[in-house]
Amino acid sequence: MNDNSPFALWRWVDTFSHIDIFIQGFGYTLLVAVLALSISLFMGIFHALMATGKFTLLRWWARAYVEFFQNTPLLINLFFLYYVLPKVPYIGITLDVFTIGVVGIGVYTGAYMSEVVRSGIQSIPKGQFEAAASQGFSYAQTMMYIILPQTIKVILPPATNQAVNLIKNTSVLAIIAGAEIMYNADSYAQSSLNYAPAYVIAGIFYFVVCYCLALFTRFYEEKLKKAHLAR
Repeated sequence: MNDNSPFALWRWVDTFSHIDIFIQGFGYTLLVAVLALSISLFMGIFHALMATGKFTLLRWWARAYVEFFQNTPLLINLFFLYYVLPKVPYIGITLDVFTIGVVGIGVYTGAYMSEVVRSGIQSIPKGQFEAAASQGFSYAQTMMYIILPQTIKVILPPATNQAVNLIKNTSVLAIIAGAEIMYNADSYAQSSLNYAPAYVIAGIFYFVVCYCLALFTRFYEEKLKKAHLAR
């Protein structure tokens, strides 16, 4: 392999000598992902409860939330928070890149989580709702004590898939100088011209986390299947 090759040994040596840049970016990525995932779970459950509730106006709101974010690119939403929101008359809210990443990605993924949770709630037999009502449970009590605990078992695999997508979506922050691993890799690659090793290493970091989550999902799905067959 010649010395000018994108994968030349000296390029790898130089890239690994700057591995701290990638580790720092990876830590930033994980922090954004964990906080954004917390927001997405809250938004998902909250809007799923509205979508399956009795109030028409709340169902419409939940539907509008889901449709808006599922049909607009994440990048445009982040651009709005970064460039447009500070210039909106009488509002003019300026957020730092970290907050934009956490809130923007969290709210965006929440729309997908909402559909996951809604499907899980609707998969529970209606007889359980009726039985809870006959025992004097309110809608909130029925959801908290009877429906949601069962829903968690159903939605965990697809919810984990959404968590994987969320982690990969953090790479979009590189466009607005988010300091996550993709931005750090790109900055290093541009300064050193070691593009191939930089992007390969960044990809490996993403792969390790996402693959571990995917393995967990498969393991849990197999566990559910065995439990179902054992009944």
